[in-house]
Amino acid sequence: MRRRGQEEDSTTLIAMTIGTDPNYGSMEPENPLVPPRDRNVFSDGVTRIDFVLVWEETRAGQKEEQGGASTSTGHAHRKWREEFLSKLKGAGLLQEQREVLQSKKKICYVLLSAPWSVLCYYAEEISLRVPLQVVTTPITNWSEQVLEKLSIPNPMGQDVPNPPPDYYTCQFRTSKLERFLGSDNQETFFKTTQRHQVLYEILARTPYGAVRKGEVGIDRLLSEHVFTAAYPLHEGSFEVPEPPVAPQSLSLRQVLYEYWAQWSCWRRYQPLDHIREYYGEKIALYFAWLGFYTGWLLPASLVGTVVFLFGFWLMASDVPAREVCDSSDRFIMCPLCNICSHWNLSSICLTYKAGLLFDNGGTVFFSVFMSLWSVTFLEYWKRSCSSLAHRWDTSHFQDIEERPRPEFTAMAPMTMRNPVTGSEEPYFPEKKRINRTLTGCMVIIIMVSVVLMFLIAIILYRTILSVILYKSRHTFFIFSANRIASITGSVLNLLVILMLSRVYISLAQLLTRWEMHRTQTKYEDMFVLKVFIFQFVNFYSSPVYIAFFKGRFVGHPGNYYTLFGIRNEDCGPGGCLIELAQELLVIMVGKQLINNIQEFVCPKLKSWWQKRRLSPRLEEEVLKEVKAEVQGEVHQGAAQRREASPWEEDYQLLMCEGLFSEYLEMVLQFGFITIFVAACPLAPLFALVNNWIEVRLDAQKFVCEYRRPVVERAQDIGIWLPILQLITHMAVLSNAFLIAFTSSFLPRLYYRYTRDGSLSGYVDFTLATAFNTTQLHSTCRYRGYRDERGVFLPEYFHLLAVRLAFVIVFEHVVFFTGRLIDLMVPDVPEEVEMKMKREHYMAKEALAENQSLGKTVFPGQEMNSSELRHRRGGAPPQDRDSPPQDRDSPPQDRDSPPQDRDSPPQDRDSPPPFMKDISEEPDRQDSC
Repeated sequence: MRRRGQEEDSTTLIAMTIGTDPNYGSMEPENPLVPPRDRNVFSDGVTRIDFVLVWEETRAGQKEEQGGASTSTGHAHRKWREEFLSKLKGAGLLQEQREVLQSKKKICYVLLSAPWSVLCYYAEEISLRVPLQVVTTPITNWSEQVLEKLSIPNPMGQDVPNPPPDYYTCQFRTSKLERFLGSDNQETFFKTTQRHQVLYEILARTPYGAVRKGEVGIDRLLSEHVFTAAYPLHEGSFEVPEPPVAPQSLSLRQVLYEYWAQWSCWRRYQPLDHIREYYGEKIALYFAWLGFYTGWLLPASLVGTVVFLFGFWLMASDVPAREVCDSSDRFIMCPLCNICSHWNLSSICLTYKAGLLFDNGGTVFFSVFMSLWSVTFLEYWKRSCSSLAHRWDTSHFQDIEERPRPEFTAMAPMTMRNPVTGSEEPYFPEKKRINRTLTGCMVIIIMVSVVLMFLIAIILYRTILSVILYKSRHTFFIFSANRIASITGSVLNLLVILMLSRVYISLAQLLTRWEMHRTQTKYEDMFVLKVFIFQFVNFYSSPVYIAFFKGRFVGHPGNYYTLFGIRNEDCGPGGCLIELAQELLVIMVGKQLINNIQEFVCPKLKSWWQKRRLSPRLEEEVLKEVKAEVQGEVHQGAAQRREASPWEEDYQLLMCEGLFSEYLEMVLQFGFITIFVAACPLAPLFALVNNWIEVRLDAQKFVCEYRRPVVERAQDIGIWLPILQLITHMAVLSNAFLIAFTSSFLPRLYYRYTRDGSLSGYVDFTLATAFNTTQLHSTCRYRGYRDERGVFLPEYFHLLAVRLAFVIVFEHVVFFTGRLIDLMVPDVPEEVEMKMKREHYMAKEALAENQSLGKTVFPGQEMNSSELRHRRGGAPPQDRDSPPQDRDSPPQDRDSPPQDRDSPPQDRDSPPPFMKDISEEPDRQDSC
């Protein structure tokens, strides 16, 4: 419960103040010093623009040059477009069309606006939340509180102007309209972002052809290129006006640019409430998680850097390293391939020392530290997420408030009564969905098999390239053959990864849309799961091969194992761990560099090209406007027509591509710094630097480069959290096996306690001797614990037992400690839990003092046959082409039970009724 005076009780929630909050529902700052001119209006200067549809047409002079196929396609598109706009008009939306002529084409803009009656109808339909009372509790975070108690200046704090006010909110009900804050002002009652949600709901569920063929919604029209764009408008320019003005007079977009998207804000707190106000909870939660994750990377990167520097000290003091460098011709090693020559172990002196930077006793400590760090990070993120969800009124969004997807609503063949809310909702048979999901699983298996085939191809590439380089007879290539093959193989693997990713993401989108998931959250979760399974195999298959399989099935001199007639790949002279570190750096850092370059350069290039393509308006049109202006034949405001209109400016921006790629990049990075952290202690440091850049790049994209996305609500980061938890558990097992079987930590420890505590003679202990064989005509050494016949020595089995014991002890200790952390850190902070209980109590008190409760369907009640029925069966639905209902007719109350449960529901594609006289309805449990 947000802190209030002791005299407050439940009556505060009942006796609401009806006065209008001048700031609610508007993006304008509180008490602006210089009120900006609102340009997002129709030509009448009053009607607000809620959405814009755009399409491009070839001008008459250019049509003759095109073939018949394009003409027939254009005719079909024109028919669909006219039908779609007609249905939108029938749904009650106001429309105004504008045209911009260019030398070869004409750009048509349709400006859409929803009147008050349509807003009320769909606000109740999609369960929008509206304000009851202002909350004045200040918002602080733990670091700010700690620094304040220690009397230390906070370098991360900043005074962001115009903080969005916080409200107690409730689901909108037309029959309770007078009880909501600001209900007497129809222009500002609904926020701008809520108006966008209503418009998108209408656009997404309106058909333009045969519903059975999926010809429904704006998304399908965009994919068919019937429209080229559909977007809500930004609230003015992001650039701060010149000369400088007071911060309080800046628009919300300008505030975000000045206090969030600037590079100078890299060490400042993110204005999450401003982000949520402008972009919605879903985008705000992403940036909250990214900032939280970046902050927690700071201690991990510090510890990793210390462990890495500890390796430099070992380079100078390690006894086995001195033995290798001083061995001269003492250790003659066996050839690494069938045509290779013998080589001296002393030739890898520098490589052996470099391996100590990644393979030392500190990596064991760091692996334990990172395993516990990941568990603690996720536990505290769940606490932070629950606090944000409560503050932003999304704590129960997925369970109660989330409505079916518009596409699902339009295409589902049946309806069924929701057992939680009691409302009639579209329904898709579960058996059909399971069959479609199984088909999608088969596609995933096929794509994973393709990834493994490419992995085998890259392994063969490295082996063949090594043989070719050895045959070159060039000294540099002979001594660097393995290193060159390994590095080029890593780069080739990265290119294959990026290529397959693009193909599979498009395929996963088609499969997930075909599976017909009810809610947007479920749809995104299934899409993310498909792509992550593929990307996990795609990105991690090569590091897993190097860490756990490479060099394990080689054999010994005289009995080497082969694959397709080629000798199995062995670890390089420096060992497999340094190769794993190299692979991680190439894939993780290389991918981050490529992504950052793409995110920085590509949007600017695309935006430049888009503006260059759209900016030249036809000179004759400008001359016509000037002439009309001189003759006084234009309406007021024509003097400014030569400056680009807001819908033209936003059309020149890029379409927002969503958050999937951003989340995927960060989650894969999280896997690299946890699953393989024993091989590369510097991975958290590279991740920290990347994320500092990533936050600003993403902020600049959303504020400056992207069109404004439609607001989406969210309770948390979705299925990404279970994926992160899965990665955390996998990291414990991976690091345990990495230290036990790939690192030299346990062999050194075994030798120290069984042979020599100073590790003198350790190098000779790890090398087996191969005498004259059919392939070798001299004695040489190779890595292994075998006798001269190639039989394993007792030390091999002793070490195997030590390795397995270490894995068991390591994972038990880490899992047990992680479980203790999980129990000690509750998912919901105590103060948030108390606030939720207090608000629930106040809601019950408010319900008790209102009228009697209406009928509600509870899960325990049985549903009869009328609760599950075909949506297009029975009596014919209302004619979709019929005119809208009379404005004076009251709407059907959505919370009242149907009068005839056996009659089919009203067709959801028919225009909504206009609302004037609103009848009183009984209260529901989720109403206020």
